[in-house]
Formats: sequence, structure tokens, C-alpha cells
Amino acid sequence: MPQTLVIIPTFNEIDNLEPIVSRVRANVADAEVLIVDDSSPDGTGILADTLAAQDPRVHVLHRSAKNGLGAAYLEGFTWALSRGYETLVQMDADGSHLPEQLPSLLAASAGADVVMGSRWVPGGHIVNWPWHRRMLSQGGSTYSRILLRLQQRDVTGGYRIYTAHALERMRLSSVESHGYCFQIDMLLHAVRAGLTVVEVPITFVERTHGSSKMSGKIVLEAMGRVTIWGLTGQGAVRAGEVPTVATSRRG
Repeated sequence: MPQTLVIIPTFNEIDNLEPIVSRVRANVADAEVLIVDDSSPDGTGILADTLAAQDPRVHVLHRSAKNGLGAAYLEGFTWALSRGYETLVQMDADGSHLPEQLPSLLAASAGADVVMGSRWVPGGHIVNWPWHRRMLSQGGSTYSRILLRLQQRDVTGGYRIYTAHALERMRLSSVESHGYCFQIDMLLHAVRAGLTVVEVPITFVERTHGSSKMSGKIVLEAMGRVTIWGLTGQGAVRAGEVPTVATSRRG
């Protein structure tokens, strides 16, 4: 039974999809890939089917509409768990998550339930981001960390590895966020489930093809949700409690 699955959600990523899949397969030869396409009008889904026809380790899950990154990942997780995969990787299609760094993240997963590729721990880097993007991302992580009492540094990053055991303990049916806040929501579930979370430094590279799905409205919506969680006591550790999660950082 296959063990490692790299889940790559797509929407209008026709210029990026083939190179990223090729790089994943080159760097982790025994991993399989699941492309979750949200009915991309640019033909990304058709290209995904072509790649799957050429390589038995590439699979495609077609969704009928663009319903958010979180919903795509949750459907991908369900698909993977029902087929017995043991290690599930989250990776963007736009090249910002380097497949060349996946072996080091997988190595870290041997001693952790959740591995987070982190831009904000020692050794982490960002390439080709303007200062305002850097401030927005780092500020969002800091705000969420403080309000939700999270120990991790990069709470919004999307380059992650979850074990099947971790996902089964996280009660995915209660994850409500489907947009930018999804990564924070998932981390919150992991920490509150008492899972071991490790951050590994990565280099995050701004996309060179296609357009970002990020917008100010999406960020504000996420921060609003985080604020509600914080004010209603839904943080990882409530006041007066002792953290149950074992967290370590490498880098």
C-alpha cells in the first residue's frame, strides 16, 4: 500500500502544474501525487489528466467548482485516508514550495505528527517578496500566535506534512475554514489534539507564472475569524492551562 501522497490543489495553474509535478517526482521518487483541480477554466484539469495518464503515480480529483483551498485539501485528505496513505503532504502548485526541500521535511516527519515548512524560524527565507507582503504574512502569523496562544512561528504557511494518525485525531469534520484561515485552523486543531508539531526552515519563492489568489479581503476575513476565536477562548491553550503539545524547531 502506498505511503506518501503529495496533494496539490489547482485553479488556473496550467503554466506551473507540469514543472511542479515533475520536480516532486524527481526529488521523492516513491511519492505519489494527487492533483485536486477546481474546474480550472484555463485547462489545468485537462493537463492534470494527461499527466496522470503518463504516470501511474499521479492521480487527479476533479471538483465541480472553486470552493476554497481548505475544502480542496479536506477532500484530498479524505481521498488519501480512504486509500491507506500514511504520510500526506500539502504543497502549492505555483512553485513557491520547493520540491527540492521535501526530503528534509519528510525526514523530520519520522519523529513528528505534523511538520511545518517555516519561513520565520532561523534558516527560513523568502525570495522575491516586496516588503508589504512580508509584513502582511509575518504580522498575520504574529497576531494569530498571540491571540490563539500558539507556540509555532509560521502559523499561516501551507507547506506541511501530516501523518494519517494526526489527521484522524484532529477531527477534520470540525474544521470550518476554507480560505486563508485554513492553515491556522488546522494548526489549532493539531495543537489542541496534543500532537507533536515540528517546524523546519524552508525557502519560500514568489510565483513567476500566473496570478496569486491572495487578496486583502481574504486576509481581513481570516484575521476576523482569528479574533473571534481568541476572544471566545478557542485558542490552543486557554488562560491558566499548560500546553499539551510537544513542539520543537529545527534549523
